[in-house]
Order: sequence, then structure tokens, then C-alpha cells
Amino acid sequence: MTLDGAKQMIPLIFSNSYFEARQKFLAAAPDSKPYPCSTRGPSGEALFTDTAYFGRPDAKKLLVLVSAVHGPEGYCGSAAQLSFLQAKLQDRLAPSAAVLFIHALNCYGFAWDRRVTAEGCDLNRNFVDFSKPLPPNQAYEELHEHLVPIDNSAEGIRQADAVLTAFSSKHGLQKYRQARSSGQYTRPGGMSYGGNGPTEARRTLERILIDYEITGRDQVVIIDYHTGLGPYGYGELQCEQPSGLPGFERARAIFGASVTSPVLGTSSSVALNGTQDEFWARSLGNRHTYIALEFGTYDVAQAWQTVRNDLWLFTHRPEEANSELGRQIRNESKLYYYPQHSDWKEMVAWRSHQVHRQAVEALSSVV
Repeated sequence: MTLDGAKQMIPLIFSNSYFEARQKFLAAAPDSKPYPCSTRGPSGEALFTDTAYFGRPDAKKLLVLVSAVHGPEGYCGSAAQLSFLQAKLQDRLAPSAAVLFIHALNCYGFAWDRRVTAEGCDLNRNFVDFSKPLPPNQAYEELHEHLVPIDNSAEGIRQADAVLTAFSSKHGLQKYRQARSSGQYTRPGGMSYGGNGPTEARRTLERILIDYEITGRDQVVIIDYHTGLGPYGYGELQCEQPSGLPGFERARAIFGASVTSPVLGTSSSVALNGTQDEFWARSLGNRHTYIALEFGTYDVAQAWQTVRNDLWLFTHRPEEANSELGRQIRNESKLYYYPQHSDWKEMVAWRSHQVHRQAVEALSSVV
């Protein structure tokens, strides 16, 4: 795909709402299968995670494309999935390979422009094994009331930020980022809350795993679309900690030297608990290769203020979710994770196509 081709594709693949994105996906994949969500949209609309499968049912190699793990990041993820279908890359797969689209896994978050699920969980921290002791995060305990202060006024935020700045100065920026982002399992309504059990979105993914007999495949490559970290518009290919160095090497063999890893300290992300990669590693072992295709947007400090406002709203003023204030906060979340600029959208379209093509070529190889 040329840059001109990426530009021409923009109105076909990008949408202004979850509902528009879903209609475009259903039009491009009319034989898709819906998985209903028990929670409704902002105006009481029904919500769905949709799947579409192309290829032989018994294909031993499978490409899985997942959008909207973090709700408003679904604008990018849905567009990337549609770009795959518009380019008809499914027709380039070898008979031994197939592709599975999982559109709007966190459909609630996509519809409401919230990073979290209906349960208030960061879905990408929810894939821990809840039958075992949960990962501790003592530093988060120390910072919780300042990360999401009850007083969301300018003065309240100033005082909270002073505490966070002091912690970062004393312990270092990396420890602060780890405390804030790696996942915590004790403070509902807090940042990076992983929950106390599987969310509905996680259970939907578990059903999809069974319905499409994914554990019976010999090789599975997962591309999971995200936005918000890294340089503006750049699509970083991030491995996660559960796959370790073997998973990193598998990813590099497919996608090249631009692949990064928190294990090596090359990723714009810190090591995280309960990621989707943990789910795939538990299900498939070394038969899977997971990457998060992460597109940068704006300054990360803006991201966490956006998340902070959202969590404050739904924790302390949930009745105002559809008020003018609520819509403003939700729209700020949308605009951070989904920049409304043609240059950013072109970069998403071009890089997504490149990564898709690499995956298709790797899975269609006879080696």
C-alpha cells in the first residue's frame, strides 16, 4: 500500500462511533458472529463483540486480530481490521492458514469511550490466574488517593500531583510508572485495576477460544491494536513479559527488528500484569506469537489525566455520565486515544497494512 492508498482508505475504514464502526465491520464481514454484551450503550443501545473467520475450519495456522481491548483504542483497531478486509489480504493466505477477527472485545468501553470495562477493570490487567495469589502493588496502595483524588478541582489535582511528583523524585520515574501502570487488584475505581475475577469481556474471549478451536492450531499469531504510548503516529510492535525472550524472538522472525520488549527495556511500555498475552501463553504456550501494535498519540501525562477524569466521573458522579460534564470527559478520552488528524490516520493505515502483510506472508510460508 502506498501513502496515497492509505490516504484514500481513510473514509472507508475510520469511524466516529462504536456503532458506525460496527456497521462498517458487519458490511465488510457479513457472515460474522455476534457475542452480546449484558451492558447497554449510552442511549440504551445493544452492544456486541463480533467475530469473523476466513479460511478453512481445520487450518493449522491462524492469525487473530483483536480490537478495542481498551475501549476508545477501538477506533484505531477497527480501522486496522477494516483495512485488512479492504485490501483482501484474507485471499492471500495459504490453504493451511486462516484469519479470525475479534471486533470490539471491550465493546462497552468502545461505545462509552472508556478505557475500562463495564466492571471498571483494565481488561489488559484482567487476564491473571485468579485461582492463585494476585500480584501485589504496594506502591500503588501508597499513591491511590492521589492518582484518583476525590477532589477533582484544580487545587485538588495540584495537591495530588505534588505528592506524585515527590514520589517520582524519591523513587525514580520507572518505579512510579510501574506503580501506576503495571496493574493493581485491591482498589476498584482506581487506575489499572485488574478486578477480582474474570470480566465479561475476558469470558467472551474464552468462549471465542473454544468456539473456534484455537487451542488445536499449530501456530497462532495475535495482533492486538492499542493507542496512546510512544511517538505520535508511530506503530510500535510490543511483546509482553509472559512470552519472555522466546516470544520476542518469534515475533522478530515475523516482523523484524522493530519489535520491542519490556524484558529488554526497549518497549515504551513497562512490564504489566494480567495482559492478554498471559491468556494466549497460558492457552497455547510457544505455539503463539503475540504483539501489541501500539500507535502513539499525545503526551502520556495527558493520557493519565484523561483516565483520572474518567475514573473520578464513574466512581464519584456516575449519575452524570450522560450530562454535559460526563460527555465532555468521555469526549476527551476519545480524542486522546483517537486523534482526529488525517496524518495520524494515514500512518495507522500504512503501518497496519505493513504488519498485516508480514503476518500473512509468515503464516503462508511453507517453512
